Amino acid sequence: VRLTARSLAEAAPGASVDLRVPPFVAVQCIAGPRHTRGTPPNVVETDPRSWLLLAAGLLSTAEATAAAKLRLSGSRAAEIAGWLPLVKLDAC
Repeated sequence: VRLTARSLAEAAPGASVDLRVPPFVAVQCIAGPRHTRGTPPNVVETDPRSWLLLAAGLLSTAEATAAAKLRLSGSRAAEIAGWLPLVKLDAC
């Protein structure tokens, strides 16, 4: 979980979106205005299993959001969909 989240932060450098996968990791990613204090305006939060499925391309952001497995808040949070999957795996 940590490695894939940090890989996203490396692939999409920036600090306009906070990706949170509690209790394992939180990273900032996607270029744009940097957030420094208080509650971040753009937050993506999911559980570890759903994050790994998203990162592997086995779950889409639309499916995860519809199933309440992915929470997007803020006007730029949905931009994460353009950076996923990090690795494309075929479903068995």
